[in-house]
Amino acid sequence: MKELKSIIRYLLTIVIFITFPLNLFSQDLIENPDLDRKVKNFLSENRYGWRDMNVPSIDGQLLYDIIVQNGYTRALEIGTSTGHSSIWIAWALSKTGGKLITIEINESRYREALENFEDAGLFDYIDARFADAHKMVPELKGPFDFVFSDADKNWYKNYFIDVDPKLVVGGCFTAHNISGRRSRYSSGQTEFLEYVTSLENYKTTVNTSGGGVSISYKQSK
Repeated sequence: MKELKSIIRYLLTIVIFITFPLNLFSQDLIENPDLDRKVKNFLSENRYGWRDMNVPSIDGQLLYDIIVQNGYTRALEIGTSTGHSSIWIAWALSKTGGKLITIEINESRYREALENFEDAGLFDYIDARFADAHKMVPELKGPFDFVFSDADKNWYKNYFIDVDPKLVVGGCFTAHNISGRRSRYSSGQTEFLEYVTSLENYKTTVNTSGGGVSISYKQSK
């Protein structure tokens, strides 16, 4: 049964990827057919090669959708890995006229991510930084309207607390590997989710279609 569900999810991801209309959500999206073609080809050619803690394609599509739907332009990613989620985020930002700051602490993954950004044609939309997010995130000035957290899970709450003052009202904070259920194997995720859902100025839901993504919209200061 689990194998059947996985196959169905994979097929749905491919269908969405092929048929997703780039101008569905906004009449003001920037059109760049050549870039779209290059990114699609890159993602298609590498769809089976994403390891090193990268997100599945269905979660990449989710992040893309959130950014395009809301017209976000100032994005932060905590935990680049080798760049799969960064590419989905930056592709969306190429439509809205935005740019992504992404942080990675592992030099090997960072270097590989840079190559992937170049090959995907999205290098100009990404400010990739080789740094310790524990130190860098508090130092970033912002403001941001979209954040994706996918680094060390036990630090999720800390990342959120550091970014919250820099996230604009109407902005969105997302985090990966959130199941929505308490688990003794995910104390960091549980602590973060309990904290963010307790905040009256945030509305939080959890999308469990892929690896589990919490989606928190900031409704007021």
